[in-house]
Amino acid sequence: MNISIRKILKIALPILLGVFLIAYSFSKMSLTTLWDYAQNADVKWIFIGLLCGLLSHFSRAYRWLYMAEPLGFKPKLANSFMAVYSAYLINYTIPRAGEIARATILSNYENVPFDKGFGTIVSERIADMMMLFIIIGVAMVLQFEFIANFFLDKFSLQSLAIGLILVLAFVAFLIFIGKYKSNFTIRIKNFLKGILEGALSIFKMKNKWLFLAHTIFIWVMYVTMFYVTTLAIPGLEHIPFAALLVGFILASFSIAATNAGIGSFPEAVVIGFTLFNLPEDPSRAFGWIMWASQTVMIIVIGGMSLLLLPVYNQKKHQNK
Repeated sequence: MNISIRKILKIALPILLGVFLIAYSFSKMSLTTLWDYAQNADVKWIFIGLLCGLLSHFSRAYRWLYMAEPLGFKPKLANSFMAVYSAYLINYTIPRAGEIARATILSNYENVPFDKGFGTIVSERIADMMMLFIIIGVAMVLQFEFIANFFLDKFSLQSLAIGLILVLAFVAFLIFIGKYKSNFTIRIKNFLKGILEGALSIFKMKNKWLFLAHTIFIWVMYVTMFYVTTLAIPGLEHIPFAALLVGFILASFSIAATNAGIGSFPEAVVIGFTLFNLPEDPSRAFGWIMWASQTVMIIVIGGMSLLLLPVYNQKKHQNK
């Protein structure tokens, strides 16, 4: 397939899926019904949820400073914070483009080489995935039969075989890169080496325990944010903890399906909650209200970050 066509599909398919899921969602619940739930929601809990989200993102920005230190860099917390929010905002345009944008911002304003910066972000994602798997483990203990069936359905023998083939192809590619010494392979080798160095920085940092503490705090805030927002919605005041975790897990995976979870987030919540016989309308309303409130915060702070980054760093440069 032509590279330009692949790029177009990579951008267009998540958008089309998001549009389809939005249409599907509102075919199940009218805007009037959603507006009624929004009007009757306890705003106090929504703002507490927003605060939890803000604290988690601040902790993520601070956590990255520990990863930059072994690489010989001491970036400003303000730049790291604005890079995090800018990345979240950019993810609304192209899925996962935010990580590239974040590494680019850190390269431009903190002189962290792109490959090493991107490597640290990859390492962060690995740590985050480990936390998500821990949450899945807790949910499996509470609701083993559902979680086991869910993953068996999603990861069949065929999908595992495809995954193995992809891994073997990647290993063959690495062997090819290591064997040949052309300018092209040398550039790729140096780039991959930079990413690996950044990813391995987690094992070289002095503050491993603080990094771990921030990682736990980030995910505790994510789950707390999810929980306290349910308290705002009439009909979800007494949600079982197992249902909360299952809804959270499905919603977390849904964010990668479309641009920052548009359309997919509310429907993932509905799937998770209705498995525990929770009513569909408040579940869908919760998904939309939580997604919309967090989106507004990201648009406001992310937009301000993109505007303030050059201003902040220009002043910093003038003060030197």
